[in-house]
Amino acid sequence: MAAGNAALIRAKALEIGFDAVGFAPAHLGPEVRARLDAFLASGMHGEMGWMADRVEQRAHPQGLWPEAVSVIALGMNYGPESDPLSILGQPDRGGISVYARHKDYHDIVKKRLKMLARWMVEEWRGSALKVFVDTAPVAEKPLAQQAGLGWQGKHTNIVSREFGSWLFLGEIYTTLDLAPDAADTDHCGKCTRCLTACPTDAFIGPYKLDARRCISYLTIEHKGPIPEEFRAAMGNRIYGCDDCLSVCPWNKFASHGKEPGLVAREDLNAPRLAELARLDDATFRALFSGSPVKRIGRDRFVRNVLVAIGNSGLPALREVAVSLCDDPADVVADAARWAVSRLETR
Repeated sequence: MAAGNAALIRAKALEIGFDAVGFAPAHLGPEVRARLDAFLASGMHGEMGWMADRVEQRAHPQGLWPEAVSVIALGMNYGPESDPLSILGQPDRGGISVYARHKDYHDIVKKRLKMLARWMVEEWRGSALKVFVDTAPVAEKPLAQQAGLGWQGKHTNIVSREFGSWLFLGEIYTTLDLAPDAADTDHCGKCTRCLTACPTDAFIGPYKLDARRCISYLTIEHKGPIPEEFRAAMGNRIYGCDDCLSVCPWNKFASHGKEPGLVAREDLNAPRLAELARLDDATFRALFSGSPVKRIGRDRFVRNVLVAIGNSGLPALREVAVSLCDDPADVVADAARWAVSRLETR
């Protein structure tokens, strides 16, 4: 019965639009909690205080919901149609991470999760479930590995033999007893491409990321001025960074995503830095309506754009930076003055 139910759920999830489905017991071994505790104790989570909140719930599915018996791990392919690193050769343009060039994936994944959940409630009356995307305290990567979707690569993200490094994850905790899949095993071997590709040397070793040095953290989570030691290495990356994901050899088996809501917006593939720097709060909100970029706000985003302008080496962009040297937002004014100085020096 447990195996038959899992097969029905898998078929329905694929029909709804998920690309990967796996099942695991609602339990994680003590090593997950140990790794999380060590990471937090080191302070490498930086300003991401939410990671330290509700640690018990994050490390143990039943700590979040004691009634959970099984976890359904689901993945949605968002593989890009072109090389994400090609933008790095266009100094007048800004590089936005692949995951943020379209609609907010949280909304898309959660909508599909709720569709599957409604169907399950009808099929198994009396059972209960909860749906999660990565905004909840859920150890989604260890659960995905335990459910056979892939393994946590040396860059700390899930790697799939079928989809490479390009899977959005979601979970359904359920009271149903479902036959588990075999956990996936590590297939990174001796490869270290993701580690050496990092522009800011954020990896202190395989499977160990110091988020405080990561460009994704610096451009998205970090609220103050970008530390000067990392600014030059940021290049023209203005929201997130795809370097460690893009160089993974397993991507050779990946295909681009088919979900219409995850097709990149043309205006976000290679936007002009000069235009982005001139955004005020209203135009920023309008441009990024429905996008994950919107959550960092105009000031942090323009801060990132000005760092990219400073790295561009293009004298034509100097006046754009000069116009923002007295911006009311301190992080913007600081980045603008740095950009002017860097362009004049170069």
